[in-house]
Amino acid sequence: MLRIAVLTALLALVFAGVATAQVQNNVPDIVPGARPATLEHIKVHGASLEGNLEGDAADRDVLVFLPPSYATDRNHRYPVVYALHGYSIGAEQWSKEIHVPQTIEGAFAKGAKEMIVVLPDSKTVHNGSMYSSSATTGDFENFVARDLVTYIDAHYRTIAARESRGLVGHSMGGYGAARIGMKHPDVFGSLYIMSPCCMSAREEPPPDVAQALENYKSVQETLQGNFQARTTLAAAAAWSPNPANPPFYLDLPTKGGKVQPSVLARWAANAPLAMIDQYIPNLRRYRAIALDVGDQDGLRTDTAKLHDILDSYGIANSFEIYSGTHTSHVAFRFQDYVMPFFSKSLSFDAH
Repeated sequence: MLRIAVLTALLALVFAGVATAQVQNNVPDIVPGARPATLEHIKVHGASLEGNLEGDAADRDVLVFLPPSYATDRNHRYPVVYALHGYSIGAEQWSKEIHVPQTIEGAFAKGAKEMIVVLPDSKTVHNGSMYSSSATTGDFENFVARDLVTYIDAHYRTIAARESRGLVGHSMGGYGAARIGMKHPDVFGSLYIMSPCCMSAREEPPPDVAQALENYKSVQETLQGNFQARTTLAAAAAWSPNPANPPFYLDLPTKGGKVQPSVLARWAANAPLAMIDQYIPNLRRYRAIALDVGDQDGLRTDTAKLHDILDSYGIANSFEIYSGTHTSHVAFRFQDYVMPFFSKSLSFDAH
């Protein structure tokens, strides 16, 4: 039980860092001569999200950053990078934490080829969809991979080919990039996974949190709950949905104070380190895969395990442990590593 409590506390600290420390990260200097990108706030309807039991919106906020030449070079088509935010934040806060458009403009000014960058919002009742497929939250996996991509290709001058689409995410978004990437190589051509959470199968929460979860009777009560309880609810809504179990329509990992192995097994089935072996042929299709994590990040061990598994199968990937915490350098990484990575790995050839 001590090991479980320590693991759960670590996960809570990581998620808490997403909620608080990300806004205090370091910011790159403005690159002299950088030309402005254009930001568009749009709504994208998610057919995959319709009828979700939580009542989360099927019309999602999306930020679209158009490169400097987009308005003037009207015959030009561009690759697209889809960037997924972490737990407890939405697209708007994510944009502030990676300091876009500044870091996008800086990347272009430093030599990265021009791309469209798209930030979808996947915040839910319990603060995060886990980018998973669930009757309770809605199918956010296919919202990103199908609904969103289809909309962007229909409304912007994109190069509508998998070789010209990149997927990146940080923390919960890193989990999303790994999960969606494994399942949808027909949609995306390159992956960048930043400090991914939830790679390993999660254990049940400690007894005090488990009891609090079992006592909740309404969403309003959960809003007053501690952070650890809310992350557990988000995980349960994503990975152990139950349409016959109102008011939250999910199964908790404990019932009556007793651990429910069947629920934990369902959670394990959604852990990338547990599911990756069945998706190796899909991962071989990617033009490039990159992973990074800070040396002071509690997620560095599992990120390294993901790298090791890819290596063991002979799947080319780059992996870097850099000096920093879970959140301290995410803006620098986005400008100086993520954007250049996609500049090199995506196809800019509009047939």
